[in-house]
Amino acid sequence: PLPRIILLALSVSLVNPHAILDTVVMMGTFAQTFGAAKWAYVGGAVAASLVWFTALGWGGTKLAPSMDSARTWRIVDAVVGVLMLG
Repeated sequence: PLPRIILLALSVSLVNPHAILDTVVMMGTFAQTFGAAKWAYVGGAVAASLVWFTALGWGGTKLAPSMDSARTWRIVDAVVGVLMLG
């Protein structure tokens, strides 16, 4: 079902009006504050996003085997609980 997965990913990202508004309005507004360097800002933001999501996917792949343990999930739950309280 790869075409279905790709279609779902595209619908969540490209057809999502919130994502489009956030990207166009926020990026455009912030970029204007940099004057002549606005394209450098946009390029840096795009590069940072690419690095972030690549690292997130790669990290998830590497951490997936350890997520089978109940002990790991207890630790994750405890950390999330502390963050929510704090």
